[in-house]
Amino acid sequence: MEKFISTLAAEKILKKAGAKRVSTRAAEDFAKLIEHLALQLAEEIVAVSQHADRMTVKEEDVRFVQLRRIKI
Repeated sequence: MEKFISTLAAEKILKKAGAKRVSTRAAEDFAKLIEHLALQLAEEIVAVSQHADRMTVKEEDVRFVQLRRIKI
């Protein structure tokens, strides 16, 4: 599988969340987890746009899933 989230980016997120130190293996595993979760969300967003008979994913599709899934 192609890597989209770098280990460094994953480490920065963990540190922003309060981690003092992050092992390389933890950062690698967290990056994989982020990619897995992001792909699930992306598939749901694409399904919403397809349900609306569109080939283009729009901001409204992202916001729809955002409100439905994570209540931000």
